[in-house]
Amino acid sequence: MQKAILFVLVLLVLVSCKSIKNHNEQITKLHDVTYLHEDIDKVYNQLKKHHPKLYQYTSKQVLDFKFDSLKTTIKTPINSREFYKKLAPVVSQIKQGHISLSSANKWYTKRERKELLKRKLEFYALDFEYLENKLWVKSTRAKDSSIVGSEVVKIEDDFISDLIAVYKKRFSSDGYNTTLHDRYVGRHFSNFYYKDKGYIDSLRLTLKNKDSLFVKTFRRIKKKEKPKGKKPDSTKTKKRVKLTSAEKKVNRLAFKKKRKFKRKHGYIKKYNEYTRNFYFVDTDKSTAYMKLRSFTNGNYKRFYKESFARLDSAKTKNLILDLRDNGGGRIAEIDYLYAYLTDKPYKFIEDSEVNSRIPFLKFLMSNTTPNSIKVLSGIFSPIIIVQNLIRTRKHDGKLYYRFRQTKVKAPKPLRFTGNIYVLINGNSFSASSLISTHLKATKRAVFVGEETGGAYNGTVAGIYKIYELPTTKLKIRMGMMQIEAPQKQNPDGYGVMPDIEISPTIIDRNLKKDPEFDWVLKDIKSKR
Repeated sequence: MQKAILFVLVLLVLVSCKSIKNHNEQITKLHDVTYLHEDIDKVYNQLKKHHPKLYQYTSKQVLDFKFDSLKTTIKTPINSREFYKKLAPVVSQIKQGHISLSSANKWYTKRERKELLKRKLEFYALDFEYLENKLWVKSTRAKDSSIVGSEVVKIEDDFISDLIAVYKKRFSSDGYNTTLHDRYVGRHFSNFYYKDKGYIDSLRLTLKNKDSLFVKTFRRIKKKEKPKGKKPDSTKTKKRVKLTSAEKKVNRLAFKKKRKFKRKHGYIKKYNEYTRNFYFVDTDKSTAYMKLRSFTNGNYKRFYKESFARLDSAKTKNLILDLRDNGGGRIAEIDYLYAYLTDKPYKFIEDSEVNSRIPFLKFLMSNTTPNSIKVLSGIFSPIIIVQNLIRTRKHDGKLYYRFRQTKVKAPKPLRFTGNIYVLINGNSFSASSLISTHLKATKRAVFVGEETGGAYNGTVAGIYKIYELPTTKLKIRMGMMQIEAPQKQNPDGYGVMPDIEISPTIIDRNLKKDPEFDWVLKDIKSKR
């Protein structure tokens, strides 16, 4: 029996190694033009099959022409990375922000991954922001912060202006919005660069601080490792104090309390910050600030319950809701939050348009879904199908899926009744745009900042189909459900507009000023 198990394990390892080798050979070799054209057709056919609003912003005639033209431009064999650079700009012409195309990256064996994790490229510790048509070092997670506030002029021999122009064509916002492009390309610049160049051991950056140019090289360095198997030097370390049972209990309770706090606020370890933040701006608690970086992680119900209980107890008059750089997340969370912000019964979303009566089974049976999940999905498919059929209906020749958030709900008893200010920018996308639509349509809040990157009239998201192209191994991700609020604006294709338009400058950043937040405080003060 033991020999049989060992044989199976060895066989799995050999199959895995062969699979990794085949994948890496496949993405690096030159692909025949015929197969590249087939991949283009497969991308377009998948989009036609699963995306319910494919021609919302770009007509079928135009998209047909774009995909056909791409095939005519590919006349010689190219590898997967070069194919990505040609296909991504065409996919972006659909102008649906939740559609994304990933480049084909090298796979590594378990041993290689283990070695890679021991080293890190210093470049990826930098956070960037694109302001005034320039790329700036916004912050760093490394110890050396001397380059923060510097402009990045070149990376190796590539001018930043050229790289930005290329990267902006590889993704899109919802519709005709443009504010997302500057915000998104700066926030995700490192990721775009990796997709473009691949794995790199060192990078040479040309930076500008005030009027002086200087060059800084970033290398792949070893991470600090904790010593293993060595006893601490008694001369350098203090003798461990034995704790009493009572002290151990106190420590356990403190640990549990800290863990609950992190979960409630959505702790983000990489940046050492929280997804949800709340505090009173002034000592009399008349103004409160709530910063929500996303609607993705943590125990949101407990956070909102406690926060709005504090607002009610303090009789707070003004709430600043900061949705800047909030890329979205769970519909359930924004529905729950909105119940604390409205004073009337509401319907949060309409039934979602879909292209199939069994959208969840289609999602689970994608060619990128692990076989184990497919087997489980097959076993439970009768339940999934029945649930999907119950929730799906046909109306005017179109299919619609009903979420729980389509029911009319009452506001929360501890709803906030004071003044609301919402801070938005181009990176306010998806779910943050959806809740902004409700607050804007009902005139419940004053919006300050920039047009949201997500459309006022909704977006195609919900669940996602991820399809891998057979030849180039690129993966395309597409939403499968039209998620929209009952309210609409005309013309379509634009985000939630600010009542007070303010865009930060690099001077604001260097002086650590927040012009949107400052305007709100000034407005509150003027109304007292």
